[in-house]
Amino acid sequence: MHVTLCVHRVQLSLLHACVCSPVSLVSSVLNRDVKQFGKTHMFDGDEDTCWNSDQGPLQWVSLDFPRAVKVSRLLVQFQGGFSSRLCTLEGCRTGQELAKISQLYPEDSNALQISFGSNSSTVLDKLKITFENGTDFFGRIVIYHLNVLGERL
Repeated sequence: MHVTLCVHRVQLSLLHACVCSPVSLVSSVLNRDVKQFGKTHMFDGDEDTCWNSDQGPLQWVSLDFPRAVKVSRLLVQFQGGFSSRLCTLEGCRTGQELAKISQLYPEDSNALQISFGSNSSTVLDKLKITFENGTDFFGRIVIYHLNVLGERL
């Protein structure tokens, strides 16, 4: 069972640390303008910056962690109207093929959303989040914050 919670401007006190300082790749960047809409903006903590994908039916973010992690939660903040109705999480260890971990069903909202997966014992070096069934007519995704919480191994 997967649960997604929305948090409206509330300070989070979570037991697990952020494991995000990964090398990241994204499917696209709006107008290839990485300075204004690049992938680094998902992790900079700035409320005024974001990753904005270009149009297309599927968008994705791939995260390569510097060392193995056990993921327990995913925090994501979309821009309402530019979110995904379905997120597929895939992961693997170095040298292995990606395998499906879970599916999440975020809300089309500006709120910070916390997703809990059912298999928090999965050890990963790589995590790929595929955004399917976007709420924008052109398939664009806008993410202000993306954090992966869990345990570094």
